[in-house]
Amino acid sequence: MGYHIVLPVASTCFMNQTGKYQIGIMGSMADLQYKDDMEKLAEEVGYQVAQRGAIVLFGAEKDFDSLSTAACRGAKRANGLTVGVTYGKGKHVYEDNVDVIIACGLERGGGRELALVLSCDAIIALSGGSGTLTEIAIAYQANIPIVVLKGTGGWSDKLAGEYLDARKRVFIESAQTPEEAVTLALKLCESQQAMKNL
Repeated sequence: MGYHIVLPVASTCFMNQTGKYQIGIMGSMADLQYKDDMEKLAEEVGYQVAQRGAIVLFGAEKDFDSLSTAACRGAKRANGLTVGVTYGKGKHVYEDNVDVIIACGLERGGGRELALVLSCDAIIALSGGSGTLTEIAIAYQANIPIVVLKGTGGWSDKLAGEYLDARKRVFIESAQTPEEAVTLALKLCESQQAMKNL
């Protein structure tokens, strides 16, 4: 299993004081009518992140379920720490089993995604509509490692193995399984951490 690891210009992965990486899991909302198998993949990504001792960050929706929320459920199955970033004010969100909810006061569709992604050491995307595309673009601009789960459709499939533009800031890595996606995201974080320590 070979990886195409291209390190961004500036290092962005920094372990927090607990020594844990913060991995964002991004993906389609239920209004895009994804299938049950997609939800199971998202849950497995969250489970794998938590099993490896990292923190799951996700976009906590107020009105719909989502693949990101499914990842939260998977992380909780592994007794992992979850942080949901929601839009507007108030901490009422669709998923009630979340450790920390951050009401960023910003709107969904740009503002909330900025706060969410910039809090991540790496992101993993599954499928995805315009919100996931926004999150990928923010990560790209901020030199945050991006891994997509290939075969899930949406922007994840369209951008797998690509750069967003000619600047070639961050290569969008592609993984075939949830386990591979998490392994790759954590390797990218470790590589950036090592560069920071040089």
